[in-house]
Amino acid sequence: MDEQTQLKRTPLYDFHVSLGAKMVPFAGYDMPVQYPAGVLKEHLHTRAAAGLFDVSHMGQVELVAASGTYEDAAKALETLVPVDILGLKDGRQRYGFLTDDHGGILDDLMISRLGERLLVVVNAGCKDADIAHMLAKLPAGVQVLVHDDRALLALQGPKAEAVLATLNPDVTAMKFMDVRELALGDIPALVSRTGYSGEDGFEISVPASRATELAKALLDQPECQPIGLGARDSLRLEAGLCLYGNDIDTTTSPVEASIEWGIQKVRRLGGAREGGFPGAQRILGELENGVSRRRVGLKPEGKAPVRPPAKLFSDAEGKTEIGHVSSGGFGPSVESPVAMGYVPTAMAEPGTQVFAEVRGKFLVLTVTALPFITPTYKR
Repeated sequence: MDEQTQLKRTPLYDFHVSLGAKMVPFAGYDMPVQYPAGVLKEHLHTRAAAGLFDVSHMGQVELVAASGTYEDAAKALETLVPVDILGLKDGRQRYGFLTDDHGGILDDLMISRLGERLLVVVNAGCKDADIAHMLAKLPAGVQVLVHDDRALLALQGPKAEAVLATLNPDVTAMKFMDVRELALGDIPALVSRTGYSGEDGFEISVPASRATELAKALLDQPECQPIGLGARDSLRLEAGLCLYGNDIDTTTSPVEASIEWGIQKVRRLGGAREGGFPGAQRILGELENGVSRRRVGLKPEGKAPVRPPAKLFSDAEGKTEIGHVSSGGFGPSVESPVAMGYVPTAMAEPGTQVFAEVRGKFLVLTVTALPFITPTYKR
């Protein structure tokens, strides 16, 4: 059996093909990298109007305590993540990450509370490992329910609200990181006001059998166009958002990755529920004492993109290696190359110049604050 026949397909696979999508292997799935419009136009359309993404390859997991109480489910998940889950209000979502015993990042997650239930969305490439990790580490009194019977769509862009409101006007009342169970037309859906593009928008979980119907209803709106993985990557890069496996992994801690904002005060030193998660000794120590390297934004001079895993140097001769580029490409909205990477903390100040080795030449990059664009989340 060749690799192509082994690839999994999302419930929207046939729909992508009917739209003329170019399909490529990604995280074990056959996914649309672009449609006939092309990556550049798809990217700019999302920033200007509304783009629809198929993210059904990601894992949707529900955690339910045998006691039926949210508190027991939240306390259990807090043993795996350095995040305040107990303090998560009903109908709200929070960014978080699973850490290992060495303080490395196993995956980054979106965690939602719906009544007494916890819903966790995990990355496609980490899905099987994450689920195995939860099954092995969570107490027996917490059920780990995997929703393989659901699809996940992301609707992103300044006109996303108007597009989705044609199916249910109640979405206009939602704020960034709100989660609601709503009917979209007659399709039962779980809608969160979030996404991974830097734009306002929604992620919509629906029964797999209704996914194509929903996608067609959204794309019936002239402001909405289908968007592939190519533009999804350039959008998240401009927004300064991490891609697991590139910018974060088990060799990076949350503090090194500059995502320590995801660790609430209550889980830090002196907090009411300090520590109690894998790798706490290292991570809490880094929060107090700092780290030797940090993830930063990088703006290359000129028009040539600098892509991973390009090495970074402190000098134009390439004598002293200091780090590497973790993500990079052309940013259509900023009309220039953009990148992210790891540099020594002493060189993480915006305005610092470093050099990247690209095909034997040493290109100048300037350390810059993230994100490269101004996010438009509805707060």
